[in-house]
Amino acid sequence: MTDGTGRLVLAATPLGEIDDASPRLRTALATAEVIAAEDTRRTRALAAALGVEITGRVVSFYDQVETDRVPGLIEALEDGRIVLLVTDAGMPSVSDPGYRLVDAAITAGLPVTCLPGPSAVTTALALSGLPVQRFCFDGFPPRKAGPRREFFTELVDQQRATVFFEAPHRLADCLDDAVAVLGPARRAAVCRELTKTYEEVRRGGLGELAEWARAGVRGEITVVVEGAAPRAVDPESLVPEVARRVAAGERMKSVCAELAAAHKVPSRALYDAVLRARD
Repeated sequence: MTDGTGRLVLAATPLGEIDDASPRLRTALATAEVIAAEDTRRTRALAAALGVEITGRVVSFYDQVETDRVPGLIEALEDGRIVLLVTDAGMPSVSDPGYRLVDAAITAGLPVTCLPGPSAVTTALALSGLPVQRFCFDGFPPRKAGPRREFFTELVDQQRATVFFEAPHRLADCLDDAVAVLGPARRAAVCRELTKTYEEVRRGGLGELAEWARAGVRGEITVVVEGAAPRAVDPESLVPEVARRVAAGERMKSVCAELAAAHKVPSRALYDAVLRARD
Protein backbone atom coordinates (compact mmCIF):
# COMPACT_ATOMS: atom_id res chain seq x y z
CA MET A 1 0.00 0.00 0.00
CA THR A 2 1.14 3.53 -0.69
CA ASP A 3 1.19 6.28 1.91
CA GLY A 4 0.25 8.82 -0.75
CA THR A 5 3.74 10.28 -1.07
CA GLY A 6 5.65 9.09 -4.12
CA ARG A 7 9.42 8.95 -3.87
CA LEU A 8 12.25 7.88 -6.14
CA VAL A 9 14.92 5.93 -4.24
CA LEU A 10 18.37 5.37 -5.76
CA ALA A 11 20.08 2.40 -4.14
CA ALA A 12 23.68 1.24 -4.48
CA THR A 13 24.09 -2.51 -4.91
CA PRO A 14 27.14 -4.67 -4.10
CA LEU A 15 30.04 -4.68 -6.57
CA GLY A 16 30.60 -8.36 -5.89
CA GLU A 17 30.68 -9.09 -2.16
CA ILE A 18 27.06 -9.76 -1.19
CA ASP A 19 27.63 -8.75 2.44
CA ASP A 20 28.25 -5.17 1.30
CA ALA A 21 24.49 -4.83 0.84
CA SER A 22 23.12 -2.44 3.44
CA PRO A 23 20.15 -3.19 5.69
CA ARG A 24 18.39 -0.26 4.02
CA LEU A 25 18.82 -1.91 0.60
CA ARG A 26 17.27 -5.10 1.94
CA THR A 27 14.29 -3.17 3.30
CA ALA A 28 13.90 -1.20 0.07
CA LEU A 29 13.90 -4.34 -2.09
CA ALA A 30 11.23 -5.89 0.14
CA THR A 31 8.93 -2.86 0.35
CA ALA A 32 9.24 -0.85 -2.87
CA GLU A 33 6.08 -0.87 -4.95
CA VAL A 34 8.03 -0.55 -8.19
CA ILE A 35 11.62 -1.64 -8.79
CA ALA A 36 13.36 -0.29 -11.90
CA ALA A 37 16.27 -2.66 -12.50
CA GLU A 38 19.08 -2.57 -15.06
CA ASP A 39 18.83 -6.38 -15.25
CA THR A 40 15.70 -7.83 -13.69
CA ARG A 41 17.19 -11.32 -13.39
CA ARG A 42 20.26 -10.07 -11.53
CA THR A 43 18.09 -8.00 -9.21
CA ARG A 44 15.88 -10.98 -8.41
CA ALA A 45 19.02 -13.09 -7.84
CA LEU A 46 20.40 -10.40 -5.51
CA ALA A 47 17.16 -10.33 -3.52
CA ALA A 48 17.15 -14.14 -3.24
CA ALA A 49 20.78 -14.14 -2.04
CA LEU A 50 19.82 -11.58 0.59
CA GLY A 51 16.83 -13.63 1.70
CA VAL A 52 14.47 -10.88 0.58
CA GLU A 53 11.08 -11.46 -1.06
CA ILE A 54 10.25 -8.85 -3.69
CA THR A 55 6.57 -7.91 -3.48
CA GLY A 56 6.55 -4.94 -5.86
CA ARG A 57 6.43 -4.78 -9.64
CA VAL A 58 9.84 -5.19 -11.31
CA VAL A 59 10.51 -3.42 -14.63
CA SER A 60 13.63 -3.40 -16.76
CA PHE A 61 15.55 -0.13 -16.91
CA TYR A 62 18.69 -0.46 -19.01
CA ASP A 63 20.34 2.00 -21.41
CA GLN A 64 18.34 1.09 -24.52
CA VAL A 65 14.92 1.41 -22.84
CA GLU A 66 15.66 4.12 -20.28
CA THR A 67 14.07 6.98 -22.23
CA ASP A 68 10.91 4.97 -22.98
CA ARG A 69 10.50 3.83 -19.35
CA VAL A 70 10.79 7.28 -17.74
CA PRO A 71 7.20 8.51 -18.37
CA GLY A 72 5.64 5.39 -16.80
CA LEU A 73 7.88 5.60 -13.75
CA ILE A 74 7.12 9.30 -13.31
CA GLU A 75 3.43 8.43 -13.48
CA ALA A 76 3.94 5.84 -10.73
CA LEU A 77 5.67 8.47 -8.59
CA GLU A 78 2.85 10.93 -9.19
CA ASP A 79 0.39 8.22 -8.12
CA GLY A 80 2.20 8.05 -4.78
CA ARG A 81 4.31 4.95 -5.41
CA ILE A 82 7.76 4.28 -4.03
CA VAL A 83 10.04 3.58 -7.00
CA LEU A 84 13.37 1.90 -6.28
CA LEU A 85 16.11 2.29 -8.90
CA VAL A 86 18.93 -0.26 -8.89
CA THR A 87 21.65 -1.17 -11.36
CA ASP A 88 23.79 -4.28 -11.68
CA ALA A 89 26.50 -3.01 -9.31
CA GLY A 90 27.35 0.25 -7.62
CA MET A 91 25.43 3.50 -7.74
CA PRO A 92 22.74 4.31 -10.34
CA SER A 93 23.50 7.33 -12.58
CA VAL A 94 27.30 6.86 -12.22
CA SER A 95 28.05 5.43 -15.69
CA ASP A 96 24.84 3.43 -15.19
CA PRO A 97 21.20 4.11 -16.10
CA GLY A 98 19.40 6.61 -13.88
CA TYR A 99 20.25 10.17 -14.79
CA ARG A 100 17.24 10.71 -17.06
CA LEU A 101 14.80 9.42 -14.46
CA VAL A 102 16.35 11.51 -11.69
CA ASP A 103 16.24 14.61 -13.90
CA ALA A 104 12.61 13.97 -14.84
CA ALA A 105 11.59 13.45 -11.21
CA ILE A 106 13.31 16.66 -10.11
CA THR A 107 11.72 18.57 -12.99
CA ALA A 108 8.31 17.25 -11.92
CA GLY A 109 8.94 18.36 -8.34
CA LEU A 110 8.94 14.79 -7.01
CA PRO A 111 11.06 13.67 -4.04
CA VAL A 112 14.34 11.88 -4.80
CA THR A 113 16.54 10.23 -2.19
CA CYS A 114 19.51 7.88 -2.15
CA LEU A 115 20.60 4.83 -0.16
CA PRO A 116 24.42 5.15 -0.06
CA GLY A 117 26.55 2.10 -0.62
CA PRO A 118 29.24 0.46 -2.76
CA SER A 119 30.96 2.49 -5.46
CA ALA A 120 33.79 1.30 -7.70
CA VAL A 121 34.95 4.90 -8.06
CA THR A 122 35.67 5.60 -4.39
CA THR A 123 36.85 2.04 -3.73
CA ALA A 124 39.47 2.29 -6.48
CA LEU A 125 40.58 5.73 -5.32
CA ALA A 126 41.11 4.46 -1.79
CA LEU A 127 43.06 1.41 -2.98
CA SER A 128 45.19 3.23 -5.55
CA GLY A 129 47.84 4.43 -3.13
CA LEU A 130 47.91 7.72 -5.03
CA PRO A 131 47.18 11.25 -3.75
CA VAL A 132 43.45 11.54 -4.39
CA GLN A 133 42.39 14.43 -2.16
CA ARG A 134 41.16 16.01 -5.42
CA PHE A 135 39.87 13.84 -8.24
CA CYS A 136 37.61 13.76 -11.28
CA PHE A 137 35.59 10.87 -12.69
CA ASP A 138 35.53 10.42 -16.46
CA GLY A 139 33.29 7.43 -17.13
CA PHE A 140 34.64 5.35 -20.02
CA PRO A 141 37.34 6.66 -22.40
CA PRO A 142 36.47 6.77 -26.11
CA ARG A 143 36.78 3.42 -27.87
CA LYS A 144 38.79 4.62 -30.87
CA ALA A 145 42.47 5.52 -30.65
CA GLY A 146 42.24 9.10 -31.97
CA PRO A 147 39.53 10.37 -29.62
CA ARG A 148 41.07 8.34 -26.79
CA ARG A 149 44.41 10.14 -27.19
CA GLU A 150 42.52 13.43 -27.14
CA PHE A 151 40.91 12.24 -23.90
CA PHE A 152 44.36 11.70 -22.36
CA THR A 153 45.64 15.01 -23.75
CA GLU A 154 43.15 16.74 -21.46
CA LEU A 155 44.89 15.05 -18.52
CA VAL A 156 48.41 16.28 -19.37
CA ASP A 157 48.14 19.25 -17.01
CA GLN A 158 45.21 17.99 -14.91
CA GLN A 159 46.41 18.16 -11.32
CA ARG A 160 43.48 16.15 -9.98
CA ALA A 161 43.69 12.37 -9.98
CA THR A 162 41.46 10.88 -12.66
CA VAL A 163 39.42 7.70 -12.27
CA PHE A 164 37.66 5.94 -15.13
CA PHE A 165 36.24 2.57 -16.17
CA GLU A 166 37.51 0.46 -19.07
CA ALA A 167 36.48 -2.78 -20.73
CA PRO A 168 39.05 -5.55 -20.20
CA HIS A 169 39.53 -6.20 -23.93
CA ARG A 170 40.36 -2.52 -24.53
CA LEU A 171 42.59 -1.99 -21.49
CA ALA A 172 45.94 -2.71 -23.18
CA ASP A 173 45.28 -0.32 -26.07
CA CYS A 174 43.93 2.27 -23.65
CA LEU A 175 47.05 2.15 -21.49
CA ASP A 176 49.29 2.26 -24.58
CA ASP A 177 47.58 5.51 -25.59
CA ALA A 178 47.96 6.82 -22.04
CA VAL A 179 51.70 6.12 -22.22
CA ALA A 180 51.98 7.87 -25.59
CA VAL A 181 50.34 11.03 -24.25
CA LEU A 182 51.17 11.11 -20.52
CA GLY A 183 54.49 9.25 -20.56
CA PRO A 184 55.49 5.88 -19.08
CA ALA A 185 56.39 7.29 -15.65
CA ARG A 186 52.99 8.80 -14.78
CA ARG A 187 51.75 6.72 -11.85
CA ALA A 188 48.48 4.83 -12.01
CA ALA A 189 46.57 1.91 -10.53
CA VAL A 190 44.49 -0.69 -12.35
CA CYS A 191 41.83 -2.18 -10.07
CA ARG A 192 40.23 -5.42 -11.24
CA GLU A 193 37.20 -7.26 -9.86
CA LEU A 194 36.82 -5.00 -6.84
CA THR A 195 35.45 -6.76 -3.72
CA LYS A 196 35.25 -10.07 -5.60
CA THR A 197 37.15 -13.32 -5.07
CA TYR A 198 39.86 -12.46 -7.59
CA GLU A 199 40.26 -8.79 -6.67
CA GLU A 200 43.58 -7.44 -7.92
CA VAL A 201 45.19 -4.00 -7.81
CA ARG A 202 48.23 -3.30 -10.00
CA ARG A 203 50.16 -0.13 -9.18
CA GLY A 204 53.06 1.45 -11.03
CA GLY A 205 54.00 3.68 -13.93
CA LEU A 206 51.74 3.68 -16.99
CA GLY A 207 54.48 2.02 -19.03
CA GLU A 208 54.76 -0.87 -16.59
CA LEU A 209 50.99 -1.28 -16.40
CA ALA A 210 50.60 -1.19 -20.19
CA GLU A 211 53.16 -3.98 -20.55
CA TRP A 212 51.33 -6.06 -17.94
CA ALA A 213 47.95 -5.56 -19.64
CA ARG A 214 49.20 -6.85 -23.02
CA ALA A 215 49.06 -10.40 -21.67
CA GLY A 216 45.29 -10.03 -21.32
CA VAL A 217 43.06 -8.96 -18.45
CA ARG A 218 39.62 -10.12 -17.39
CA GLY A 219 36.88 -8.73 -15.20
CA GLU A 220 35.51 -5.32 -14.30
CA ILE A 221 38.23 -2.67 -14.58
CA THR A 222 38.63 0.69 -12.83
CA VAL A 223 41.73 2.81 -13.51
CA VAL A 224 43.13 5.65 -11.41
CA VAL A 225 45.75 7.98 -12.92
CA GLU A 226 47.79 10.31 -10.75
CA GLY A 227 47.30 14.03 -11.25
CA ALA A 228 50.00 16.06 -13.01
CA ALA A 229 52.66 17.84 -11.00
CA PRO A 230 52.17 21.63 -11.12
CA ARG A 231 54.24 23.27 -13.82
CA ALA A 232 56.69 25.94 -12.75
CA VAL A 233 55.28 29.40 -13.43
CA ASP A 234 57.51 32.18 -14.72
CA PRO A 235 56.89 35.29 -12.56
CA GLU A 236 57.11 37.40 -15.74
CA SER A 237 53.93 35.74 -17.04
CA LEU A 238 51.96 37.08 -14.06
CA VAL A 239 52.98 40.71 -14.56
CA PRO A 240 50.03 41.63 -16.86
CA GLU A 241 47.55 40.32 -14.28
CA VAL A 242 49.25 42.34 -11.53
CA ALA A 243 49.15 45.45 -13.73
CA ARG A 244 45.45 44.95 -14.51
CA ARG A 245 44.46 44.59 -10.87
CA VAL A 246 46.64 47.48 -9.71
CA ALA A 247 45.04 49.68 -12.40
CA ALA A 248 41.67 48.67 -10.98
CA GLY A 249 42.66 50.04 -7.59
CA GLU A 250 44.28 47.15 -5.68
CA ARG A 251 47.58 47.46 -3.83
CA MET A 252 50.52 46.06 -5.78
CA LYS A 253 52.11 44.38 -2.78
CA SER A 254 48.88 42.59 -1.86
CA VAL A 255 48.23 41.46 -5.43
CA CYS A 256 51.78 40.14 -5.79
CA ALA A 257 51.49 38.20 -2.53
CA GLU A 258 48.16 36.65 -3.52
CA LEU A 259 49.22 35.63 -7.04
CA ALA A 260 52.59 34.36 -5.84
CA ALA A 261 50.90 32.10 -3.30
CA ALA A 262 48.38 30.82 -5.85
CA HIS A 263 51.03 30.01 -8.44
CA LYS A 264 53.72 28.90 -5.99
CA VAL A 265 56.33 31.46 -7.01
CA PRO A 266 58.41 33.65 -4.67
CA SER A 267 56.51 36.83 -3.87
CA ARG A 268 59.70 38.89 -4.08
CA ALA A 269 60.48 37.52 -7.54
CA LEU A 270 57.06 38.58 -8.80
CA TYR A 271 57.33 41.99 -7.15
CA ASP A 272 60.73 42.56 -8.78
CA ALA A 273 59.35 41.47 -12.17
CA VAL A 274 56.59 44.04 -11.90
CA LEU A 275 59.11 46.78 -11.04
CA ARG A 276 61.31 45.83 -14.00
CA ALA A 277 58.29 46.02 -16.31
CA ARG A 278 57.72 49.60 -15.17
CA ASP A 279 61.26 50.73 -16.03
